[in-house]
Amino acid sequence: MAINRSVVLNGDLGSGKSTVSSMLAERLGVRRVSVGDLYRSLAAQLGMTAVEINLHAQLDDKIDHWVDQLQRDIAASGEQLVVDSRLAWHFFADALKVHFIAEPTVAACRVLGRPANTVESYADVPEARQRLAMRSDSERQRFLTRYNVDKARLRNYDLICDSTRATPEQIVDRIISCLEGAYGSMERPLCFLDPSRVYPTAEAQPTSHGYDETQRIEVGYTAPDFFAVGDHRNLGAALEAGRTLVSARLVAEADETIGELVCEDFFHQESTPGRIDAWNKAYGVSLPAFTAEAAGS
Repeated sequence: MAINRSVVLNGDLGSGKSTVSSMLAERLGVRRVSVGDLYRSLAAQLGMTAVEINLHAQLDDKIDHWVDQLQRDIAASGEQLVVDSRLAWHFFADALKVHFIAEPTVAACRVLGRPANTVESYADVPEARQRLAMRSDSERQRFLTRYNVDKARLRNYDLICDSTRATPEQIVDRIISCLEGAYGSMERPLCFLDPSRVYPTAEAQPTSHGYDETQRIEVGYTAPDFFAVGDHRNLGAALEAGRTLVSARLVAEADETIGELVCEDFFHQESTPGRIDAWNKAYGVSLPAFTAEAAGS
């Protein structure tokens, strides 16, 4: 397969990027590089956990400088690669930049199911979820401080893939389609989201015409949640059709506005508890109601 462009994959632990990156590298016939493996090896050598080495790296920039210079050197080599790294998108300017997301409890269960070792081990799902969130926030703050880049900002990427229910094969197919130019000049980032995780901001609507694959669902994003903007018929139809991924267009995120409201304010004003409950009943999903902690995050 002659596609002369590297692919860099970013995502927190449990988001599926390791599995997908291995499969993708095999499909493309190129070498895979995992920066996460480098950090885990270094943590083991230093007798630290993954969280501890991230916190240590906030205080001692030698660790980041070593790993980041290695990434710069790899990027400068010009070799076509698949790179599994939470910061490679910043160093590989010409690569296809893919960001993975997954529902936090699903991600925690995946990580908890891995063989325990001295670097990353958790007693149960709540502990895994809490410590994964701590690690992600530690990395985010470090990247903001050192490089003034935000790994949580979706517009930094070409492709957003939700791995909560989708198979690795489904995600690899979409990455390769993107490499081959199947999506043309569609606005980036291209988003492939799990419809069961998208919150409504309107009432459930009749879906007699079925799911239309050619129509991108418009969404907003306020971490870690996506919400539908505008017509909800196609989203409901995707749920009724049992889709695990739908094509979506990002309308707004973070401090961007929808109408006169900042994204987060629009979300919490329009995605009311009543609408969420009615949506869950209409489509058999289990979107959680907002807690005071979630609303203020």
